[in-house]
Amino acid sequence: MSFHLQHPLNPEAAPEWLRAVTRTLPADPNRVNPVLNRRSPQGSKVRPAAVLVLFGGSADSDPLAVGGLPADADVLLTQRASTMRQHSGQVAFPGGAADPEDDGPVDTALREAVEETGLVRSGVQPLATLPEIFIPPSGFDVTPVLAYWHDPSPVGVVDAAEAERVVRVPLRDLIDPDNRFQVRHRAGYQGPAFEVDGMLVWGFTAGVLAGLLAVSGWEIEWDHHDVRDLDVTLTRVATGVENDGMIEFGQHRPSREMGER
Repeated sequence: MSFHLQHPLNPEAAPEWLRAVTRTLPADPNRVNPVLNRRSPQGSKVRPAAVLVLFGGSADSDPLAVGGLPADADVLLTQRASTMRQHSGQVAFPGGAADPEDDGPVDTALREAVEETGLVRSGVQPLATLPEIFIPPSGFDVTPVLAYWHDPSPVGVVDAAEAERVVRVPLRDLIDPDNRFQVRHRAGYQGPAFEVDGMLVWGFTAGVLAGLLAVSGWEIEWDHHDVRDLDVTLTRVATGVENDGMIEFGQHRPSREMGER
């Protein structure tokens, strides 16, 4: 049993603009999101984990915005250190593997978020949990925990060996069609992605975000036929240098690790 202060799930504590994501399971209306349907193979040995999908912003809806989304609404993301052996440089929700002392996935997600970002957990209200999503490279069964940041606290990098950045990404940047597309890797992965704040969000994190946006009431139509090479896009975002289309799908190039969170 964890000794941390417990926060029971309370979907009714969500602001009106956030209610849809607590009441409706994530969706994939364009059939471009393989993340949402990943379930562990029957009989396989999995490791439990949880991530905190933490929404912040005014409690009051904006009557002039699509879905009532307030201008200051955001979501908390981290960018893993480029020196890490696994998932280096990837953008992720705060979270990680469950400890034996954790009191379920909500406790795991909050504990990990405190350790990674320094947030004060008393300011976070857990709202709902999503079905577990299996991560094949690591064998984790990950429970996304949706939460509202009713009393935000300062956050930042706690351990530079694990994270390079801790960022509150505006939701209006995520729903901007100019920031959305798909990425494809020659190993076979293809799925939704976002380019925001100098970061490429893809894989598990982008899949969860895309699934939630699809049911949020805030989403703006985007070009899901725009498919870009993952390695090329990662390099461009990291360096700011275009490759002038010299690298095409299927040609040999240095490969980034395909592990996802």
